[in-house]
Order: sequence, then structure tokens, then C-alpha cells
Amino acid sequence: MSKHETANAELDHGVHTDPAALDELTEAARREQTEVGADGGVAGYRAGRTLRLGVELRRQLHRRRTQLVLGFVVLLPFILVVAFEVGQSSPNRRSGGFVDLATASAPNFVVLALFVAGGFLLPTIVALFFGDTIASEASWSSLKYLLAIPVPRHRVLRQKAIASGLLSVLALVLLPVVSLVVGLIWYGAGDAISPTGDAIPFGRSLAVIALATVYIVVQLAWVAGLALLLSVSTDAPLGAVGGAVLAAILSQILDQITALGSLRNYLPTHYSYAWMDLIANDIDWTNMAAGALSAVAYATVLSLIAARRFATKDITS
Repeated sequence: MSKHETANAELDHGVHTDPAALDELTEAARREQTEVGADGGVAGYRAGRTLRLGVELRRQLHRRRTQLVLGFVVLLPFILVVAFEVGQSSPNRRSGGFVDLATASAPNFVVLALFVAGGFLLPTIVALFFGDTIASEASWSSLKYLLAIPVPRHRVLRQKAIASGLLSVLALVLLPVVSLVVGLIWYGAGDAISPTGDAIPFGRSLAVIALATVYIVVQLAWVAGLALLLSVSTDAPLGAVGGAVLAAILSQILDQITALGSLRNYLPTHYSYAWMDLIANDIDWTNMAAGALSAVAYATVLSLIAARRFATKDITS
């Protein structure tokens, strides 16, 4: 039996052992507890096992603000139906704007839901999820403890951004899906009618709705990037969310000023409704391509600045 094993056996049975053996055993235990791995971390520590995505998603889904946002998205189509039922609408209309054609068929009802939510509600949802990522942890004074676990800063930002992105996509997809179901119940599976008079068969209109939803998700990426940047720059979640929403509103206001001419093309919201070009027999992809490229460019730059800002920020809360 080795000296360490003998000392361990004697300690287990309450038997005295010589001081030299005890000192050696204590030193060995200390070295074992403080042993470092090849990456310089404590033995057994794996950065990739900290702040797992599933844990963060479950945590976010249990938050009241997430439940309220998703609940309102589900409720909105029913509110629109009640509005049309209370008012006067003709389900057989084949002309007019998107609002006039909303009750013509289920696809038209989905188009209306995306149209009325696209200006304010959808950007606010994305801003809420991304603006609340880091700023909420800082406001709760839990960010410094999270980093002290330790969770690497880039992993904290990445995991929280991914969770926010998944929740945003869930909300953005949930709206047209629920609207389609509600529209089928109330208005039937008819053709999608455009204001120009083009009629798109129901089967093809489903693909159009799917593509429109994908475009909206991509186009709102710039809001996500801006909200993330504001979230790492302030300890006030409301400031981060409100700043991103105000930026979206300001961009929409400036986009209405025709005196700006071609400068409006560089506004992040200029192509917000380019998905409407899909509701036509001959689709013009120009505006959608420009809108997607603009949103991705804005989102990339803003996200890189956010990552740089968070990596060098002095965390005090």
C-alpha cells in the first residue's frame, strides 16, 4: 500500500498518522483541486457547457414579457376579425386596397395582418427580445456573477442573441400561421387578390406567405442588431428597447419625406414592405433583394460593434 493510500485509510478510520504523511496528503489534495487543464482553466471546466441554449430558452419562455408578447400575437388576428365583423365589410370584394380586400380570402387576411403589424408591432417585438438581452442582466446585477462562473463574454452574448433570435422568429412566424387559420375559418380558402387585380391561387399564395415571412424576418435583422448594440451599452432594458423602436419610427418618418430623394434608399426601413411585390403574377424581385441586402449589412455592422463593445466593456453590475 502506498503512503497516500495508507494515510487515507488511517484518516478514514480515525487513526493518527505521521505529520509528514498528513502534510503530503494535504498538499496532494490541494494540487488535485487546483489542477489546471491544457486550456489554462480549472480541470473539468468546459466553456461550451456553460449557459446552454436550452436552459436560456426555457428561462426566457418562462418570463412574463415573453408570454405576453406571444399571447398578443395570437390574439391579434381575432381582434382584426372582430373589427371587421363589427364594421361593414364585403367578403366578395375583388378591388380596392389591402384593407378593403382583407375579407376576400384567408390569404388576403394574412396579408392584412402582416401589413398592419409591420410598421410598429413587429419591430417592437424584435427590439424587445434583443434589447432586453444583456441590459436586463445588468439591471438585475446578475451579469457580473454570470461572467464570474466563468462564462466567456463572447458566449454570453452569442447564446443570448441566439435565444432572442429564436423567440423573435417564433413570434414573426406565429402571426401569419394563426392569421391563416383564423382566415380559413372565417373567410375560406380563396385566391389571394392584389390591389392591381391579380389573382393568385390558394396553393401558390401559401408559398407567397412563407416567402413574405422569411423576408420580414431578414428585413428586421437590422432592428435586432441595433437593439443588441444598445443592450450592451446601457444597464436600462427600457432604454435599449425604446431606442431601437424610436430609431425604426424615425426611419419610417424620414422615408416619407420625398425631398430626400434617393437618400431614402439607404434608410433601413425603406424596403420594409417590399414583400408585397410577391402578391403579383409577375414578381419583381428588385426591391426585395435590395431590402435583404440592406438589412443584412446593417445587422452585420451593428452586431460586430455590439460584440466589440461588450468584449471591452467594464462590467460593474
